[in-house]
Amino acid sequence: MLGNFSYYNPTKLYFGDESLNFLKDELKGYGPVVLLNYGSGSVKRNGIYDQVVTILKEAGKTIVENPGVMTNPTLEKLNEGIKIARDNKVDLILALGGGSVCDYSKAVAASTFYEGDYWDKFWLKQQNPDAGQKIVPVGCILTMAGTGSEMNAGTVITDAEHTFKVGHVFDSRLMPKFSILNPKFTMTVPENQMKAGIYDIMNHIMEQYFSDFDDNTSDYISEGLMRSVVHSSRIAVKNPQDYEARSNIMWTATWALNTLIGLGKKEDWMVHMIGHSVGAWTHAPHGYALASVSMAYYRRAMQNGLQNSCVSPRTFGTSAVMECPTSR
Repeated sequence: MLGNFSYYNPTKLYFGDESLNFLKDELKGYGPVVLLNYGSGSVKRNGIYDQVVTILKEAGKTIVENPGVMTNPTLEKLNEGIKIARDNKVDLILALGGGSVCDYSKAVAASTFYEGDYWDKFWLKQQNPDAGQKIVPVGCILTMAGTGSEMNAGTVITDAEHTFKVGHVFDSRLMPKFSILNPKFTMTVPENQMKAGIYDIMNHIMEQYFSDFDDNTSDYISEGLMRSVVHSSRIAVKNPQDYEARSNIMWTATWALNTLIGLGKKEDWMVHMIGHSVGAWTHAPHGYALASVSMAYYRRAMQNGLQNSCVSPRTFGTSAVMECPTSR
């Protein structure tokens, strides 16, 4: 393990096919006005929206809706959400949908009470909210496994006018206060979205795994997570209604990007940087953008990785390298 680090993750998770039942208890800790962010309307067609709204009304909440959060949330949509949050003095932002909705909700939460140019401060300059700035709390109800946004402080916003997509990982204040993960909800998304999410999970792990050649506990955890993704995804592709496979995929997605497996090691993230550029121009689902560039990138980097793998055990971590076999 390299360097020194601290680990803190304040997000409370509710997992399982009855996890939505815990929403009512969580709502007791927040004020009366809830901003409900969701996407194009699939949550209405599959009935999840009705379940959530019923719980909110039973809890006596005033619901302010913000539909239409897209796959790659735009700066224009962010501006819209911030205005809604400010005008209605919201007490809680509830993200209902996939990772994009969770990302977007955190972006609104960070920016609502900032009086300056939030795009410049948070995304262009990669700064965090000032100490003491009020931040709207966020809760996530996940309907798609992939981004891990339900247990991290990351946001990705696209400036569509300038074809510029940029992510920013905030400090722990922007982590969701709670997230509800019901694997059955992920069965409502189309197969192509499920596959995009699966690749997103795998790439999150690889970005943290492929770096240097140190002996690191985090890498062994990553290997287990990758094995789980490969095993469960093969089952889910054949039978998308397989609860065990979908639950394993959902749980792996969370642990792939809640900062745990990146501790004590270097990380890469170049595939994500290139993938964001692809997404800014094409608005393709994030997993597809990653898939379009990752194989070429890793093939390019593989030769150097193979060379570094031929390290003498007696001089591990130094520059001494044994001769690599000519073929493998």
